[in-house]
Amino acid sequence: MKQTETHLQKVRAIFDILNGKKEADLLMKNLNILDVHGETVYQGSILIYDKRIVALNPDESLIRVKDVFDGKGLYAIPGLIDAHLHFESQLAHPTALAEAMVPCGTTTIFAECLDLLSAAGENGVQAAKDLFQDYDKLPYRLYAFAPGKKTAASVTKAVLEMEPVIGLGEFEHFTYSSGDEDDFHKAAWVRDKGGFINGHWGVTALSDMMLNYLPAIGVSNNHDVWNVDDIEKSIRYGFATQIKFGVGSSEVIRTLLRAIVDRKFPTDNFMLCTDNISIERLLKMGHMDWIISLCAEMGISPIKAIKMASYNTAKSFHMEDQIGSLTPGRFADIVLTDSLSKINPLYVFKDGELIAKDKKLLKNADIDYSSMCTQGITGLDDLTPEQLDIVPLEVSEDGTQAKVYLFDVYGRGHAKFYQEVWVPLRDGQIVPEYEGEKFSRLSVIQRYSEGKRHVMNGLFKGVSIERGAVATFWPAPTPYFVVVGQESEEMCYCAKEVDQYSGACIVTENQTNKSVMPLEIYGVMANMSVDELTSSAAAIDAALEDLGNRNEGEPVVNKLLSLFISLHRFRFME
Repeated sequence: MKQTETHLQKVRAIFDILNGKKEADLLMKNLNILDVHGETVYQGSILIYDKRIVALNPDESLIRVKDVFDGKGLYAIPGLIDAHLHFESQLAHPTALAEAMVPCGTTTIFAECLDLLSAAGENGVQAAKDLFQDYDKLPYRLYAFAPGKKTAASVTKAVLEMEPVIGLGEFEHFTYSSGDEDDFHKAAWVRDKGGFINGHWGVTALSDMMLNYLPAIGVSNNHDVWNVDDIEKSIRYGFATQIKFGVGSSEVIRTLLRAIVDRKFPTDNFMLCTDNISIERLLKMGHMDWIISLCAEMGISPIKAIKMASYNTAKSFHMEDQIGSLTPGRFADIVLTDSLSKINPLYVFKDGELIAKDKKLLKNADIDYSSMCTQGITGLDDLTPEQLDIVPLEVSEDGTQAKVYLFDVYGRGHAKFYQEVWVPLRDGQIVPEYEGEKFSRLSVIQRYSEGKRHVMNGLFKGVSIERGAVATFWPAPTPYFVVVGQESEEMCYCAKEVDQYSGACIVTENQTNKSVMPLEIYGVMANMSVDELTSSAAAIDAALEDLGNRNEGEPVVNKLLSLFISLHRFRFME
């Protein structure tokens, strides 16, 4: 009865506002408003009450308002939406993420939290509660997904009951394609709740029968496309297809956008997402604002590109009556920009409140995440330098060449992540060069072992240092280190230094620490502000530059951490 009375009061209030008998909260006037439904722009104004739009072009001689905002002819577009983002990927906790993301015009994210909850292990349910604490106070709208992989089914079931969880996150390809019983239960639970299921895996890597299976059980989207064949199959099988740009190289994202333009795929099939993105990239290049601009540059209509980062996503998650357009009844999430083809978020409103201006966040939640920080439990005490020596996969008949693994950074396409290559072998020692190019060495090291420790050694083309070493750690789904260097003793020392923390990235030289970036929140996130986080990542890059690395693009710490995605995918971790 109380809820009915509240709605009755709201209905009456809106009627009274439109008839000039009650004050609205805000009138935004002198705007060029984007109509995503008609794909047109018109001059007008927007009336806001109780966080929502209640009128377009209201009669200003009739209405009463508390405040007026003069848009001065700027374009008004819907608040931008990231269709798929991992909370842990940018290493920042939710309020630090807001500092970098919201000024880019992003007002809604659909977020995975599987790595954090996997890292928390038996404390996964509590970690979820801590992560989502006061989520409704954040300056962006958060919709989350329970882990579809990497955690116990009991954790998934408990998280499905929490707010703001709306469904099941990424399944694990290796388990769902083999008929895993836990996966059956996870899918059944979310179907019972009427929630969403996120899809995952480059679809051309699956048999057609598995492609039938996924949408048949309720998987509604797919964010793992890498080429035109992936796109074609994804949309043919009915997936709302998310084009990701956060982890992909500029080559990959341009390939995907070019395919959409050249093949004339209807853009209503597509949403834009980051998947994984660094805070530094958000600050330097932008977020959904940047990818919309790139879409326009690649030949997609600016209005259609904006829809791919707003209305299309809202519609895919059945929330087009709440977000994604500037129409009555929707939340007043509004971005003002001076261009549609090159998004420039001058003003960002959420719920009708100005929260960012000129790329600066004006309001943030005050949430303390320090209770989520954990202490490291060492596991490498018995690791020896000899375990990091490269052992050839094969030796040539004449003994002058050895076959070894050559790894690359994640994001340039799975086919390029690792190769088996022949390199020189001199006096029984691997010479770390291929086709005339010198490379650093890479070791992938299991943190905790019972019996023989799993270690994988090879060459690496993602970070090039002449001396010293750099190491980092990722705990999910199983705890492993990666360390890059030139000689085993230094690499062993560096890995053991990281082993003292729950998570960290450390640069060493001559067995002395040069730079340390702690990741204290279950080993996957930093308990830092944006300024502290970017300063720490920059210090890692600066220390590596002294050792000969010339970094471009993402900070090295993010490059190294992204390795674990493909290491897991290609079964280099046990």
